[in-house]
Amino acid sequence: MGGARDWRTIERRIEYASLPSQRRFHQLKARFKGFSGPIGSGKSQALCQEAIRLNYQNPGRMGLLGAPTYTMLKDATQVAFLEILRQNKIPFVLTQATNTVTMTDTGSKVIFRTLSEVERLRGTNLAWFGLDELTYACEDAWKRLEGRLRDPKASRLCGFAVWTPKGKDWVYKRFIQDRIDGYEVVLAPAFENRFLLKSVPDFYDRLKKSYDEQFFRQEVLGEYLNANSNRVYHAFRNDLQVRPLTLNRALPLLWALDFNVDPMCSVVAQIDQGHIHVLDEIVIRRSSTSEVCTEFLRRFGGSCRRLVIYGDASGNRRQTSGTTDYEIIRDVFSRQGLMNVTYRVPRSNPAVRDRIGLVNGKLLNADGETTLWVDGKCGELIKDFDEVRYLAESSEIDKSSDPLRTHVSDALGYLIWQEMGPKLVIGEKQNRLI
Repeated sequence: MGGARDWRTIERRIEYASLPSQRRFHQLKARFKGFSGPIGSGKSQALCQEAIRLNYQNPGRMGLLGAPTYTMLKDATQVAFLEILRQNKIPFVLTQATNTVTMTDTGSKVIFRTLSEVERLRGTNLAWFGLDELTYACEDAWKRLEGRLRDPKASRLCGFAVWTPKGKDWVYKRFIQDRIDGYEVVLAPAFENRFLLKSVPDFYDRLKKSYDEQFFRQEVLGEYLNANSNRVYHAFRNDLQVRPLTLNRALPLLWALDFNVDPMCSVVAQIDQGHIHVLDEIVIRRSSTSEVCTEFLRRFGGSCRRLVIYGDASGNRRQTSGTTDYEIIRDVFSRQGLMNVTYRVPRSNPAVRDRIGLVNGKLLNADGETTLWVDGKCGELIKDFDEVRYLAESSEIDKSSDPLRTHVSDALGYLIWQEMGPKLVIGEKQNRLI
């Protein structure tokens, strides 16, 4: 009575048709191991399957699954992990209050944490940890988790991660260039995922038309590139994409907003046979949503037969007045008799990396095609394309050096993502793992 439970070894079969690179990753015996691969290489599947393996190898012990942001953790990493458990009828209990999963047939626990929460783990002993999209995390978070990997009762101590290349950053140096003792890595090749290609044969051809050359080589081919500039919209060329544009009254107007108070920014565009024409921008300092609506109606009210509105998901949050930005827009347009209006606003904003990659791909894709043009009157958008930079040695955009920057390009990015972002979710056929 009162003693620790004696967990016995339990065998369980899991359906998982692993790709060659995934198999090599699972077979690595190193204390710290990584899986580097392009889009479609099965990184998330490898991460979650490895976590399940380690749960069974360490009955009664605790491990951690982490991601750089809460949205990524909740909407991607955790969803993929729980889906595997449910598909294979592995019994578990999810405790929402602590964001913890208990595997009931082994007594093992998995805690889900963002890498900003790693500091809270002081004093915690882990048997294993696994991290998603490591190249978008800081090296300090990885080092802190290394220090938590010290459960004396663990049968197999292991820290592992999956990622898409992002230049020759700290991950590249630690795992590949100057590999530390006790580290091993698998580099998954492009086009290996036969399940994906069987489902969507033109998957990579479509990405080549969507992504600019640098993003295509990094995300689709999985190459480690020497970044020679921290310019965010590196595919923009003033002489190529800026030209006089005219409104086509036969097409709907597209209005995209970024709900920043100072300045409040938006762009007005049209899409003609897949080509994006940015006709104008509305940038007003210290403004309100209703004031921006009034300015839009002043410029375009007489030519707005059909209107589609896009924007920042934060516009769905209620203000102190009890209304949301989108409710204010509906009210203003309704009072003005503008009724043929539709809204294309996501529940949450897309990942910044993916949104920017798509915009760069429309500016100049990997096939050398341009499908995004900007009228010269859009001065703030052109400045964004020219001047927005990443912070040094970081994937974070510099939003502090000039408070006017990033907002107009963000608004345009929301529109492009909603109209032309990826729509397919590619599932992976599964087979046996253990």
